[in-house]
Amino acid sequence: MNKEPIFENDNILIYIENKPAFFARIEAIAPDIKKGWWRVKLLVLQVPLFVTTWILDEEQIRGADFTMNGTPIRIEKVVAPATPTAPKSIHEEEPQLSQKTTQKKARIVSLTPKEKQPEK
Repeated sequence: MNKEPIFENDNILIYIENKPAFFARIEAIAPDIKKGWWRVKLLVLQVPLFVTTWILDEEQIRGADFTMNGTPIRIEKVVAPATPTAPKSIHEEEPQLSQKTTQKKARIVSLTPKEKQPEK
């Protein structure tokens, strides 16, 4: 179990039946009326985006297994992997353009059908 606390704006991965199901961002955590329980507002990162609120206790927020309607659920905090090397500057990443390539004229492509284009 992941004991790392989860805070607002953290990204999480939701496991359903012990399989990764979807990502979400914690929008807000507010105390519930019941002591030791929290209202966790989630922005579910799927298409279409939607917001939902789950009422969870402190252990469930930290990654303890729980069920919803008999379905096993678990929350895991997602942390971006560290970059092993320093990022290259923009000049190192771009290939050098030859003089010949940079002197080409730009082409304008119209997205309007021919019958609707104004006359020149």
